[in-house]
Amino acid sequence: MALGVVAAAALIFVIAITRDGERVVPTGDGVVTLDAGDFEAFRLPEDAATFVTAGYASYFVEVEPGIKVHVLEVGSGFPLVLLHGNPTSGFLYRKVAAALPTDRVRVIMPTLVGLGFSSKVPAREHTLDNHIRWIGGVLRKLQLAGVVYAGQDWGGPIGMGAFARSPELLKGVVVLNTLFGDREGEGDLSQGHRMAARPVVGELVFEVLLSIFRNLPRTQGDPDSLPVEVLELYARPVEESGNDKAPLAMMRMVPNGPDHPSMPAMTAIGQYVQGLDIPAEIVWGKHDPILGGQLPAMRRSFPNAGVTETEGGHFLQEEVPDEIAAALMRVVDRVRETGG
Repeated sequence: MALGVVAAAALIFVIAITRDGERVVPTGDGVVTLDAGDFEAFRLPEDAATFVTAGYASYFVEVEPGIKVHVLEVGSGFPLVLLHGNPTSGFLYRKVAAALPTDRVRVIMPTLVGLGFSSKVPAREHTLDNHIRWIGGVLRKLQLAGVVYAGQDWGGPIGMGAFARSPELLKGVVVLNTLFGDREGEGDLSQGHRMAARPVVGELVFEVLLSIFRNLPRTQGDPDSLPVEVLELYARPVEESGNDKAPLAMMRMVPNGPDHPSMPAMTAIGQYVQGLDIPAEIVWGKHDPILGGQLPAMRRSFPNAGVTETEGGHFLQEEVPDEIAAALMRVVDRVRETGG
């Protein structure tokens, strides 16, 4: 009898932690009017609002019914699209935006679906193709033309995949600790990704025993660059949404072999990148335990790009924002010089 009770309890526990999750659609209040039209305004919670200045716009772009992408933007002029990765949000670029001349550039910082204040979706909907389509929808609805783009972590291939479907938009790029198809080594990207890929084990490790968010300082050159209040900035909207499946689901999106579901899209993205002939720079965090060793692969993707190696880690936007901002402006200036 006791063994049966334990087995039943264990089964219930497994079902609970491996649940697929549900769609959670955020709501805003009011309107933000841009050149592309009116968008649903979103008033930032007080704790999040302290991280940005009064000049920021905060709004949703509904790219499909129920799929709302939260966007932060500041400034006016040449459009920059800055895309973060897992498990952060558009706030990751706030220090970069502060270092940019916002009288010359319009800084657009979307948050990937499932993270931050964007819509939350069931785990099964976290696919590379879906994320590419959703970010592509943001680009289209904002009616952007002539963009310089920066991407880090999943923001790299997701953003580049979206631009591959609207190639006339992309005029220059700044690459930050990410991958575009080609990479050094085979198999799992890291030990953490190896554990995440295992059913039940991934949930047990990353949703029960550990917090992905609380462990982010370990990925930095300077762990103090991610203090508790910044970790809460990224964690709270996800953990309080009622569907916190995104971080683990997005770890599982990382290819670990040729048969992985993300591979066709990653291959197409890699081919697109190889055909690019646009101004490019690489800003790299050398102390990134996940992607730090992938700089040779990125150099192959952008052989003519200027390279700035830094003491930063995985979330280098928190550590070296001035270097990133400077690279963005060098690319913007070259685009303008060439008439892009």
